[in-house]
Amino acid sequence: MKISDLIHQTSKPVFSFELLPPLKGNSIKQVFNTIDRLKEFGPKYINITTHHSENTYKEDENGIIRKVNVRKRPGSVAIAAAIQNKYGIRAVPHIISQGFSKEETEYALIDLSFLGVTDLLLLRGDTKKLDADQRKMDCHSYATGLQEQVNNFNNGIALDGSTFPAPETPFTYGMACYPEKHEESPNMESEIYYTKMKAQNGADYLVTQMFFDNQKYFDFVDRCRAEGITIPIVPGIKPIHLKNQLNVLPKIFRTEIPEDLEHELRKCKTDADAVEVGVEWCLLQSRELVQRGVPGIHFYALGATESIYRVAREVY
Repeated sequence: MKISDLIHQTSKPVFSFELLPPLKGNSIKQVFNTIDRLKEFGPKYINITTHHSENTYKEDENGIIRKVNVRKRPGSVAIAAAIQNKYGIRAVPHIISQGFSKEETEYALIDLSFLGVTDLLLLRGDTKKLDADQRKMDCHSYATGLQEQVNNFNNGIALDGSTFPAPETPFTYGMACYPEKHEESPNMESEIYYTKMKAQNGADYLVTQMFFDNQKYFDFVDRCRAEGITIPIVPGIKPIHLKNQLNVLPKIFRTEIPEDLEHELRKCKTDADAVEVGVEWCLLQSRELVQRGVPGIHFYALGATESIYRVAREVY
């Protein structure tokens, strides 16, 4: 059963959330703690982010500066398998095109297929921290190229063009969309064009970048439907839980903070105050989204597990 099937077969909006792998050297226990806290709301699937390595420069004992390749958050594939094995909940690892070679992607698909993890989220990934060498890597420039590679794998076509027995259970996948326009899109018409391409080429559903103004989501969905995009479009939201997110989130994710929310956050003297504002706003968003019959709500959980718990307790 695909994620889109789970969405269609549930009478109320599906509850799901996204996790970060622990930092290198840390225990998977923190991942399990988040799931244990939120599992009472019946998540149908859990996303696990993937992060490319970063090149840094370190001085060795001889005073020589060397470039060191560091993967700060490894383990997405293993964590996905562990979640499915421990909880019986569908795990959806992110597969990103930037910072990973096409060959690395193929091996990841092979491992995931062996492990029985066949639900994916295909993304381009963050390009800001890629250095010059990584930008020259033989990788897909955009998520649509990654989509083609996964489609070929499902049909038993390897990266080098050779053939192999197609996997018994093919991969299914969702992809990202941007109600407020991707930062590199020249306009919303272009955004809709590429969103439609993703749907036509095999995406089963779409999940949005986080937003704080529901009307932007509703308008985006209306435009997609007018263009014949019929697959589920799942809203992705996040409760603000730090004062500085008023400025940080728009900078990183290019999302707009509504004036009413900005006004309340500027009155906050502590992060604890920001948590209360964030929970209240996220609760308002969630209630309206549920009332309008969205296919699900996908929560971005980084640092906000308790806030999500409070929201889900009221909505689910």
